[in-house]
Amino acid sequence: MGDHIKSSRMNDKEDNLVIKASSRIDDKLPKTSNKSRVFMYTIWEFAKEDINRVTFSLKVGLAVLLVSLLILIQAPYQVFGTSVIWSILTVAIMFEYTVGATFQKGFNRTLGSLLAGVLAIAVAELALMIGTVTSFMKLWPTLVPYEYGFRVILFTYCMIIVSGYRLGNPIKKSTDRFYSILIGAIVTVAVNTLIFPIWAGEQLHEELIKNFGSVADSLEECVKMYLADNGSNHPVINKIFMEEFPDEPAYKKCLTTLNSSVTIESLALSAKWEPPHGKFRHAFYPWSEYVKVGTVLRYCAYEVMALHGVLHSQIQAPYNLRFIFESEILEATSKAAELIRCLGKDICDMKQSLQSSLLHSVHGSTERLQRAIDKHLFSKDNAKAELNYQGQRRSVDGADGITKIQASVRTEAFSLVTFTSLLIEFVARLDHLAEAVNELSKIAKFKHESP
Repeated sequence: MGDHIKSSRMNDKEDNLVIKASSRIDDKLPKTSNKSRVFMYTIWEFAKEDINRVTFSLKVGLAVLLVSLLILIQAPYQVFGTSVIWSILTVAIMFEYTVGATFQKGFNRTLGSLLAGVLAIAVAELALMIGTVTSFMKLWPTLVPYEYGFRVILFTYCMIIVSGYRLGNPIKKSTDRFYSILIGAIVTVAVNTLIFPIWAGEQLHEELIKNFGSVADSLEECVKMYLADNGSNHPVINKIFMEEFPDEPAYKKCLTTLNSSVTIESLALSAKWEPPHGKFRHAFYPWSEYVKVGTVLRYCAYEVMALHGVLHSQIQAPYNLRFIFESEILEATSKAAELIRCLGKDICDMKQSLQSSLLHSVHGSTERLQRAIDKHLFSKDNAKAELNYQGQRRSVDGADGITKIQASVRTEAFSLVTFTSLLIEFVARLDHLAEAVNELSKIAKFKHESP
């Protein structure tokens, strides 16, 4: 029963994700009952959202057309025979969205086909050992990026054994097949690299910069709503689990940042295979440092999500109590957001700039916030002021009365203390973020900012 409920929840979650992925397009759909028109409009909006999708599709079609000429033209077909079909298969399998991913898969396929051909020609009795070794090695942690290559070794080995030894000369079969695969690989790499290339490095660079802006925007939006809220209307708790906040666009951006780890790691792995290009003109560019910066930035995003949880919690501090610390909270938030945007801009411009003064200013603002919290919430003078403000004279006077009111204030302001503590912790993590960006700028040899 429990497994069934868990499965149902997972299915519901997947359905929600699918709806969210197309929500931006759904909002723009024309109000008409003509389904074909709606379908065409959806395709148009999907393509317009990222023009590289159209570019990639056209390039794949061009590459398939070029290798198809090997079959349509008589001379190449007489040389390679039916093995030319492997050129088309190579294009279909090897052609990836980015140049780096294409190089990576091409390397795996070419090397795997070559090794499999050599093994198949040498011995046919090693089928058990080949299948066992390749299947085991592709599970080895350090060899995971080459998992596709091991699959090609096993696949090509079996194909050559079956077709070569039963249908003709295995050496000729394997060499013809290897040349066909090589032709398909060359066509794929040439088309993907020379015609409107989509570089994984540039996409990684832009993705990381976008995440910096998303975290800064989400922080400011969350704090603004927390201070503006009068506490009279809070979302029900199940809305938090459903992740439905249409009035908080920055929250969705921050959520995207948290879910971008797989994308960043995949792009970084593909970028390592790309030759120097564009702004990244020296070999062995430190793409792994981008992953480190993205990891530290996600830890900052976790704090923003925790702030968001306090914003929508059922227990809230009174609005008049939050208003007392409005200036200190806004100061710390604005300076922290400014620092994040400056670090993102440094990566965008590929320059090294000294952010020590701004970082010191951010810490100074959180220290003032901490002092204000200690002064107004954890002092006996504040308990007396609260007693006079509310006019709640009680029968118990003196130190005992003050202590009781002080305890009441602390209980009432627990949410505020949690919110400010998370904000202070967020600022503390900015030290690690600034350090990671500085390390990236040194290794990547960013230009020094002119004074």
